[in-house]
Amino acid sequence: MPAFRRNPDPEDTDDETDTVDPELRLRTVRTAASTIAESIRAEERAERRKTMRKKRSFFRGRGDKKRAAQAAQAAKAQDTTPPSEVAAAPPVTGLRRNIYVNMPLPPDEVNREGEPIVRYVRNKVRTSKYTVITFIPKNLYEQFRRVANLYFLATAILPVFPIFGAASPQTAALPLLFILVITGIKDGVEDYRRAVLDEEVNNSAATKLGEWKNVNQPSDPRKWFEKLLGLNPPGKVTKGVRKLREREAAEGKQIVLSKDGDESRTSLSTKDTHHDSHDGEEGYFAGAGGRRLDDIQSMDEHSYPPNVSIDIQGSTSTSVKSRSSTGVVDYRKRVNGTARWDRTLWKKLEVGDIVLLRDNEQVPADVVVLCTSDADNMCYLETKNLDGETNLKPRKSVRATSSITSEDDIERISFVLDSEPPHQNLYLYHGVLRYNDPVTGAQKQESVTINELLLRGCTVRNTAWIIGLVVFTGADSKIMLNGGDTPSKRSKIEKETNFNVIVNFVVLIVMCLISAIANGVLDGQAGTSANFFEDGADPTGSSVVNAIVTFASCLIAFQNIVPVSLYISIEIVKTIQAFFISQDVDMYYKPFDAACSPKTWNISDDLGQIEYIFSDKTGTLTQNIMEFQKCSVRGVTYGEGVTEAQRGQAKRQGKVDALEPEEQDRRLKVMKGKTLDLMSRAFKNRYLQPEKLTLISPKLAEDLADKSSEQRSHLIAFFRALAICHSVLSDRPDSTNKPFHLDYKAESPDEAALVAAARDVGFPFVHKSKDGIDIEVMGQPERYTPLELLEFNSTRKRMSVIVRNPQGQIVLYCKGADSVIYERLAADHDPELKEKTSKDMEAFANSGLRTLCIAYRYLTEQEYMEWQRIYDAACNSTTDRDEQIDKANEKIEHSLYILGATALEDKLQEGVPDAIETLHNAGIKLWILTGDKVQTAIEIGFSCNLLKSDMEIMILSADTHHAAQLQIEGGLNKIASVLGPPSLGPQKRGFVPGAQAAFAIVIDGDTLRHALTPQLKPLFLDLATQCETVVCCRVSPAQKALVVKLVKEGRNAMTLSIGDGANDVAMIQEANVGCGLLGYEGSQAAMSADYAFGQFRFLTKLLIVHGRWSYQRIADMHSNFFYKNMIWTFAMFWFLIFNSFDATYLYQYTFILLYNLVFTSLPVIALGAFDQDINARAAMAFPQLYVRGIRGLEYTKLKFWAFMLDGLYQSAVVFFIPFLVWTFGLAVSWNGKTIESLADFGTTVAVAAIFAANTFVGMNTTYWTVLTWIIVIGSSFVMLLWIVIYSFFESNDFVDEVVVLCGNGMFWLTVLMSVVIALGPRFVAKFIAKVYYPLDKDIVREMWVKGDLKDRLGIQHRKSRNNKGRLEQAPMFHHPHARSESEISTYQQDIELGGLTAGGSNPSSLSASPRTPLTPVHEAQSPAAEQPSYDHLSPTPRETRPAGDQRTTSPSFRGSYYSASAIPMSSPEPSLQPGYTLSQDPPMSTVSPNPVTPFAHPSQGSLHPPPQPQPSPPPETFEMHVRQPSDELYSPRTDHTHGGVSESSYMTAYDGFTDDHLQQSGHDPEGSWRESTYSTYSAHAL
Repeated sequence: MPAFRRNPDPEDTDDETDTVDPELRLRTVRTAASTIAESIRAEERAERRKTMRKKRSFFRGRGDKKRAAQAAQAAKAQDTTPPSEVAAAPPVTGLRRNIYVNMPLPPDEVNREGEPIVRYVRNKVRTSKYTVITFIPKNLYEQFRRVANLYFLATAILPVFPIFGAASPQTAALPLLFILVITGIKDGVEDYRRAVLDEEVNNSAATKLGEWKNVNQPSDPRKWFEKLLGLNPPGKVTKGVRKLREREAAEGKQIVLSKDGDESRTSLSTKDTHHDSHDGEEGYFAGAGGRRLDDIQSMDEHSYPPNVSIDIQGSTSTSVKSRSSTGVVDYRKRVNGTARWDRTLWKKLEVGDIVLLRDNEQVPADVVVLCTSDADNMCYLETKNLDGETNLKPRKSVRATSSITSEDDIERISFVLDSEPPHQNLYLYHGVLRYNDPVTGAQKQESVTINELLLRGCTVRNTAWIIGLVVFTGADSKIMLNGGDTPSKRSKIEKETNFNVIVNFVVLIVMCLISAIANGVLDGQAGTSANFFEDGADPTGSSVVNAIVTFASCLIAFQNIVPVSLYISIEIVKTIQAFFISQDVDMYYKPFDAACSPKTWNISDDLGQIEYIFSDKTGTLTQNIMEFQKCSVRGVTYGEGVTEAQRGQAKRQGKVDALEPEEQDRRLKVMKGKTLDLMSRAFKNRYLQPEKLTLISPKLAEDLADKSSEQRSHLIAFFRALAICHSVLSDRPDSTNKPFHLDYKAESPDEAALVAAARDVGFPFVHKSKDGIDIEVMGQPERYTPLELLEFNSTRKRMSVIVRNPQGQIVLYCKGADSVIYERLAADHDPELKEKTSKDMEAFANSGLRTLCIAYRYLTEQEYMEWQRIYDAACNSTTDRDEQIDKANEKIEHSLYILGATALEDKLQEGVPDAIETLHNAGIKLWILTGDKVQTAIEIGFSCNLLKSDMEIMILSADTHHAAQLQIEGGLNKIASVLGPPSLGPQKRGFVPGAQAAFAIVIDGDTLRHALTPQLKPLFLDLATQCETVVCCRVSPAQKALVVKLVKEGRNAMTLSIGDGANDVAMIQEANVGCGLLGYEGSQAAMSADYAFGQFRFLTKLLIVHGRWSYQRIADMHSNFFYKNMIWTFAMFWFLIFNSFDATYLYQYTFILLYNLVFTSLPVIALGAFDQDINARAAMAFPQLYVRGIRGLEYTKLKFWAFMLDGLYQSAVVFFIPFLVWTFGLAVSWNGKTIESLADFGTTVAVAAIFAANTFVGMNTTYWTVLTWIIVIGSSFVMLLWIVIYSFFESNDFVDEVVVLCGNGMFWLTVLMSVVIALGPRFVAKFIAKVYYPLDKDIVREMWVKGDLKDRLGIQHRKSRNNKGRLEQAPMFHHPHARSESEISTYQQDIELGGLTAGGSNPSSLSASPRTPLTPVHEAQSPAAEQPSYDHLSPTPRETRPAGDQRTTSPSFRGSYYSASAIPMSSPEPSLQPGYTLSQDPPMSTVSPNPVTPFAHPSQGSLHPPPQPQPSPPPETFEMHVRQPSDELYSPRTDHTHGGVSESSYMTAYDGFTDDHLQQSGHDPEGSWRESTYSTYSAHAL
């Protein structure tokens, strides 16, 4: 331990270590409520530690400072961090910049010519990789990173020299040129799209102050070559700007700046200069005339890049100063009045420019707010383009400049902004504005923080105008710093291919060396027949030189062993795969009219090997839409909605009484109608928006309508608090046609949802001003006087408002986290109410809902006045202002009384929980990286079933390096004590859900910063990768990229990042595969991504179907390519043995040219483009098959060498069998011509090799279509056709070959025998592997082809397609079956059934065990308490075992193994008869909306239901048709749970409910849904 940690503060030490138990294990939590509570406690401990450090630093004297300096020096020597900087943010490196406004630059900041020394980057941005100048050299560099291309370049140069005897040197370079050109065109098209988007952004319109000198920029900012060529002289209006101004000049409008009044926000008005207006109607700007602001058409709300707004102002107009002010504005200063607002382009903005931003415009650069149209100097931003969030972020202007209202005022100001250098942190900025007081002349300064800074890409909302100072431009802006450079991505197989190419190159060198040495030795021998027959054939008279020439000649002859055609074929195949992905209708999103768009074509095979997915939260997993689902008032819960977390929990627990989503939606619609009907009878609500009502509760409507009920007053007080306690802005979008239509804009969607819910229940918030808050209470208007607003922040976790009610009483309303509110309750508070509300909030949280506690208290006049003085003093404090304000708040926020609790659901995107479940079953781990707070991320984690109650969840929250290390080590100890040491081998990749105890981590940004330091990075990586999921909160875009890089490089794992905002671009570019979600505004993430699509759920098919197919295809294609070139090239090598190794070609040269081009290329391309080992539906039903890609089992070095050796063996067969036949046999054709020429023998070998190669590829093809048949057979037929055609051309070495060979039976027999002997071993090996050692995919394919998997998936057979069936009648939706032995194996067994365990034994005992059906992902089974309950897709059963019992497979179990015949046959669908009941449980619904229902439970009884429906079937029997149940099925129950379900519970029944389907069945419409109502009082509530 360092010296400065030897005597730590006791309280500090306790705080840091209280999450670690005495055995140094990190404490964990399980449920959502406990996880959120633990995270809040962790944050509170961190705040206490910060406060203690501040106190210690305050009382520390000079001696302490000296000791601290010594400690810092010692720490520097030991390469550690001094204590004073441990908790501080990382230092910002670089030089601070001074930005001067109407002030001369000091002498030390100008050069001899008086020009500024510091030059700033332009506001022009470029995300494309290339420019017109750099495209060719940079792209060639990228392409020649491939080792193969360098080899191809060498083999293209050698044939140019005649000494090497190349047959056709002119064509040698054509294949390489083809590859370079095609790849260059593809890269150019991809980059051109980025360049077009860049240009669109750079040419967007902006408004800056013209005819005004920006002293921070040089008088001539041009580069040297622009000056030399006389381009763009200073002061010249460029073509783009001129076109913009000409387009807008016809508008002839005037900009008028004025602060807001109380009544409207109409501070930006327009005036038509062609017509005078004298209309004084209310709502127009006083004295300016013109249209209403609401009439001005503004920019599209969801546009990025920003388009030109229709609200364009003339560039020659001058605004009008409307009021006097103080601050930096010196009204004594005389100005010439020439400054005016000019329209310009984004790329023309420079540091130091003054810009004008208007409502709905996007911020063109990082801008400090000088003043706004708001009377309180506030402005509001939407950061959707940055982080996907639509809620408003408040910003404020610098106080000293807030009085600016005109261009003249800007000319009168004078100050310097001392700004920090540009850095990546989006949440931190520090600057100081220094100026001289216009009155006294005294020097003053004001701090500028992130609250006064607008980031590039944000959109101005609810603010008429903003005047700002440009601080950071272009590449220096925070969002661009977080983006990084556009990477050049290469697939994993492509990188591994470099190794195979090197191996083949080594083999080639060895072949050439052998040939050269042997040729040199033989050439050096004297007295041989060569001296007579080969006189003059040698190139030189030296044997050594001849050997060298032979080496180069063999290099040319054998060059196909490193196949140049492989890269051409791969480009073709990946283009086809990208086309198939883009045409998949299952990934088409209709609302955006967008299909999946592949932007990077060369990494499709990486989609099949993803091990980790890193996802953003807001906008990616969620819709960023909040819905008020439930509430608890005075211990009574209201709300009938069902959350995704509840549905997922019900599925995991196998509850058969859980209704399908469609059925739940139908019942909720009925209850919603009943709720609205009751409320409309009780009171009038003019502001009601029925379509947005989410708090559905007939009981709530009844209690509000019951004037005699005591609960009514509590409900009124509760919803009144919701309507008052907030910082929401109300807006009437169409006040003329819809005067009672209110929209709410809030800092967070939570607040907007709370106020909207109160509005729809009858308590609308109407308007807020300085003088009053107007609301309505059940139709009656009320006005409250606002006294103080105590804002919400992440430290306080609560907000309060103090108002005076109509009766004159002062009331404090407070809402916040339950733990925070409960600490401040009154001592005499009702304990029963506290306990009941706490339980309700815990139940809400465990259901995936966000909870808030609502409380209040009355204040006396004296208490309020005394507190107001304390609060005002704190607000005016110059030191520790925030801490003083918090202390003042503590003095008033106490002695509270609970009004109730709210529960909001952050709506997930459609199908997110099921998608995550499927990805987990595929062995893929999902991490959430979000900028949201910890509690929000935890709630979403539970909502989407990423975090589960059976997980051990670890909260990592530390603000020092030492505390972070302690917690990480404690987490490692905790996992090791449960799971033992980690196994990180490649064959252990891809986790199995439910196979062992599950762990999860929740970590915040500050702790992550320490965890990513070099000292802790390995420990954190070990901890995180042993967990099923990791949730990182409050992380910056740069931290997201660092986390992805940590896993990608630290574990050599394939990673995928997915997001929808500009803050996700960095991690999208860092991951192996980046996916961006398309949005209404055109997401920045989608522009930078490799794949762009509309919804998160599409990721499952992209990976599990297309990704798996692409990986399988590319892997097989590579192996087959190397094989077919081995068989072809080594046959030539064997021939050299018999011709003195002189590099004579065995084949006629046209065969060498056409072998890879025509004869054998198409079968391999068809294999890579169209092959499917299993159907898409089967792949989705069995996502566990994906794990082979995670482990890289389809493209291994073993497979490569097996194919290479197979090619070597087959080359020997196809050469030596014809050689022996022609040597020992009678080589005479049918016409008497002898078969003795080189062309005869070479053609025979070539025909045998081509037949063997194409047949070999056909043997490895698993999906035979008409096209496959045509290509495989047709390629060999084209080769024969070429022999026929070329035989009739006049040639020296190929004369009448078709006549000589094809008429000879010995030729055909030789070819046939060669092919059979060559392919025989491969066929036998494949037969043994498929029959005795099948892989999972082989079994599924057998079930698909020969078994009844199609029936169980509801897919018709080809022969019976005319017989139309129904998907819901597919047996697999209704019939259970037993799982195989492999799926209930011990945890140590490999999920890949075809593989071997570490010990070398086969865990599945395939050769000895009979087969049972493979369980599909979502197959439903009947429940039985006595049998083990299997999680779907889990290879191990989750059984209830005694403590200490080891989880091992019963030795007596010997299930059959995946035989289609062993699957239970489908039973006839029973027709329901009167009296047919289903015991005590409600019926199972018909079918899931998903392809299959995802939860399985082995049945206790027979798997087959009785053939005839019986009056009293056993409980295990499934009900096939619940759409037409009998009357007795819904008979009232008698065994109700807690408190029972009384008839009053169903008073909310909708009298007018009718359903045609139910009416045909003859049911009571009310009773048909009462029994399964989702009230919290129901016995079967979720």
